[in-house]
Amino acid sequence: MEYLYDHYSAALYGAIFRIIKKEAVAEEVLQDVFLKIWDKFDHYDASKGKLFTWLLNVARNQAIDKTRSREISKDRKTDDIQNVVSKIDNEEYIEQRVDSIGVKDILKDLPREQHFIVEHLYLKGYTQSELADEFDIPLGTVKTRLRLAMQQLRITLGVTTT
Repeated sequence: MEYLYDHYSAALYGAIFRIIKKEAVAEEVLQDVFLKIWDKFDHYDASKGKLFTWLLNVARNQAIDKTRSREISKDRKTDDIQNVVSKIDNEEYIEQRVDSIGVKDILKDLPREQHFIVEHLYLKGYTQSELADEFDIPLGTVKTRLRLAMQQLRITLGVTTT
């Protein structure tokens, strides 16, 4: 068991952490994995695959089981609330920062359609495809309006391109 732990624990922990994404929980799962390996080692069949593959499958399955557990799903519910609060705080911070450097004033000089495109892409975080889909604007039109807006903003800001 010591040999297995010394040689495979780092790789197994990495696989578990990619699924769990929380250090303390991933460490707990790794401990559970080695207990399971200890209990079920007689189930390993070398003719079916390599030892590492079997160990990795045990670790992966244990990590997936943990993500489905009541403990993790309860954490996710509170994490979701925290993410929403954090997102709102970040949006407000970005809004304040943008206002303080005068970006909104510069955008007011753009034609209404171009202003709308730039505001949604750069200040509200839309992708070009999302903007086109949500507001029923052809993707080519979104791209053209963005290109025209960028040209106008370069002129307004006195930026030259080479």
